[in-house]
Amino acid sequence: MAENMSLLGLEDELTCSICLCLFENPVSLICGHSFCANCLEATWNDMISSLSCPHCRMVFPSKPELKKNTVLSAVLDAYRVKAGVSEPVKEHFEVKKKDPDAIKCDNCMEAKAVKTCLTCMASYCEDHVRPHRENAIFRAHQLSDPLPDLMERLCSGHGKLMELYCSQHQSCICSTCLQDMHKGCEFITADERRFKQKTDLTDKLNILDVKTDKNQQVITQMKEQQIKLKELATTRKRILEAEYRQIKEMIDRNEKEAMLTIDKEQEKGQNKLVSMIKKFNENIEKMSRTKSEINILLDQSQSLAFLKASVDLPSVVNFEPHNPRVNVESKEVIAYHSSAVALKEWITKLMEQPLENRISVLKPGLGNQFPGIPSEIPALLPNPREMWMQKAPIAWFDPSAHMIYPSPSCGPKAKAPGTKQKNISKTAKDQKDPKERKDQKPNRSRNPSKGANPGFSKSMENLLDITVKTVDIPDINRPAVLPDVLNFVKRSDLLKYGTILNFDVRTAHKRILLSENNTKATVSDDPAHYPDIPLRFSVCSQVLCTKGFSQGRHYWEIKMSSNNFCGLGLAYGRIDRKGPSSRLGRNADSWCVEWFNVKLSAWHNSIETVLQNPNPSRVGVLLDCDQGSATFYTVQDRAYPFHTFVFPFTEAVYPAFWIFSNGSSVSLCKLSV
Repeated sequence: MAENMSLLGLEDELTCSICLCLFENPVSLICGHSFCANCLEATWNDMISSLSCPHCRMVFPSKPELKKNTVLSAVLDAYRVKAGVSEPVKEHFEVKKKDPDAIKCDNCMEAKAVKTCLTCMASYCEDHVRPHRENAIFRAHQLSDPLPDLMERLCSGHGKLMELYCSQHQSCICSTCLQDMHKGCEFITADERRFKQKTDLTDKLNILDVKTDKNQQVITQMKEQQIKLKELATTRKRILEAEYRQIKEMIDRNEKEAMLTIDKEQEKGQNKLVSMIKKFNENIEKMSRTKSEINILLDQSQSLAFLKASVDLPSVVNFEPHNPRVNVESKEVIAYHSSAVALKEWITKLMEQPLENRISVLKPGLGNQFPGIPSEIPALLPNPREMWMQKAPIAWFDPSAHMIYPSPSCGPKAKAPGTKQKNISKTAKDQKDPKERKDQKPNRSRNPSKGANPGFSKSMENLLDITVKTVDIPDINRPAVLPDVLNFVKRSDLLKYGTILNFDVRTAHKRILLSENNTKATVSDDPAHYPDIPLRFSVCSQVLCTKGFSQGRHYWEIKMSSNNFCGLGLAYGRIDRKGPSSRLGRNADSWCVEWFNVKLSAWHNSIETVLQNPNPSRVGVLLDCDQGSATFYTVQDRAYPFHTFVFPFTEAVYPAFWIFSNGSSVSLCKLSV
């Protein structure tokens, strides 16, 4: 019953909006509305100009092809069964094409006309045209096939047949018009104009046919070329895939070897620890037995035997227990690690080269064999084959500093250009033996876990609330990474773009105190009494500068009290100030280089790129708005770039800063040559 009621409630939706009855042979238009086929045909026959949907008035440039709505027809059949409505006689649906109206005889108005008299300006059927054919009076009358536009051939001003064509005004005229308005105009007969027009259109049609054939031939050729192009691309992809597969297999094989080496070192260390744990457990048992003997004697302290008893301590008491330093940092593991970092650095530098310059970097001697590739490009990168086979000298890695030097030019013993490099074995000998260094106590004064900084614990709690992932790497006698002597910029070249900056107190977080005319920002756990305004950072201890840049080149320098838990970068003025995503680099509106403990990373849109840390105390920033780049430099006597952001800045960007550790500060430097 419920099903019948729901179906019977669809009567309004099953009604044609033209005849207001149930659909018969329903058809649908592209606009989605449905009508009875006969109703729609009748409505369109009455339309004078363009065809449109009777419901929404959507205009169709040409008569659309109508197709039966089978779903709606099925619903109608079900509805008629439930409602008890007699089903109409079903006819095969076919949309009939509209035939042109037959021209009727102007005399009887019933029979079909067979001739039109251009003199009488009337059409006649076979019976009524007989006088024109048989009576000599009508011999001068001009008969033609029935003309549907007979009335349109009459001059609207004079009511005469327009049997002439004015070439000057490009219009049909009658004989009276020629003597009146078109007097002196050049004219031809309508038949001559019709013949000329037909000839002209036929010539154009021939031209179009020829051009169409030529275009079709070209299309056929291009389709054949598409097939060949696809085959060539498939072949080239197969070759390149084989090359890249071999490269990946070599890297994967080397990776497996490195992982196996680490597993072996881990197993060796585990066995050593297990052996020592067993030994210490035995020592504990010996000392426990001695303790039991002593306790027994103490219980007999009133006896005579107690006075004569003596207990010797076991020899293990003289052994001072210690936890041995066991790690996997063997020379082989370090060599694998160093070679992987060096290979990554080499590939990164190679990929930064324009595609047409890479072959000259890989094989400098082949540079002049390729057009457009200068042969003077120097090979700035190390030889990948030597680097791969040698697996990187052990001298590139300093275990005590947790630092990997990716290339010889970046290592602590880098040689000047033209100086011969010592062999690996000799370089390794120059390093201190690990046994000689094991007694050296590292300086952990900057390790936050040791509580060297009194305000650090409170700050770290706040930091963990807004940081998804933190890395705690102690700074153990960390040496500064020497910049690449071949990659530097004269500081005087940068200073010509120098600009004067000040911190914007309106944006400063309440933990940041500004001083020295708003050119120095210091972090304190005692909040400043800044007013709460929308521009102020409320979650992250950050501050922007008052000046933003949208065009030209601009350069500034920053001095840091310590490059530890701080960030330098750029931000749009619309950067979020309240939420956790307001942290520099954790959104699409900011870019920064960030020191988190001793790790240096580049951040943008929450994507991190770990960088080699040069440990600078003074950093320069060159912003090129026109080229869409921002380069960060380690500033000494020269400027050494260590990272570049390339991004098409869409609006003004402001220098931005994040400082965290209590007591740390950054200062905007006064630029001078």
